[in-house]
Amino acid sequence: MIPTSYYLALSAVLFTLGVAGVLTRRNAIIIFMSVELMLNSANLAFVAFARQFMDLSGQVFVFFVMVVAAAEVAVGLALIVTIFRSKQSISVDELNQLKG
Repeated sequence: MIPTSYYLALSAVLFTLGVAGVLTRRNAIIIFMSVELMLNSANLAFVAFARQFMDLSGQVFVFFVMVVAAAEVAVGLALIVTIFRSKQSISVDELNQLKG
C-alpha cells in the first residue's frame, strides 16, 4: 500500500511544473497544457485524500473538475484557433494588441 504522502508529493511536483510552465512560456497552447497539469495535480490530491478517508466525495468532486476542465479546453482552443486565423501567431506577447 502506497502512503498518501507519496501521492501528495507527486501532486506538489506536478503543480509546481504547471506553475513554472504558465510563468515561463509564451505559447498559448503550452500555457493551456500547464493549466491542465495544475488541475490534474489537484485531482490527484483529491483522490488521494478520498482514498485515505474512505469517502467518495473527493472522487465526485474530481469528476466535476474534469468536466469543467474539458469545457475550458474546448473554449480555450476555439479562441486560440480564432486568434491564430486573424494574427497568424499564438504568442501571448502579441495578444495584448487585440485591445480596443
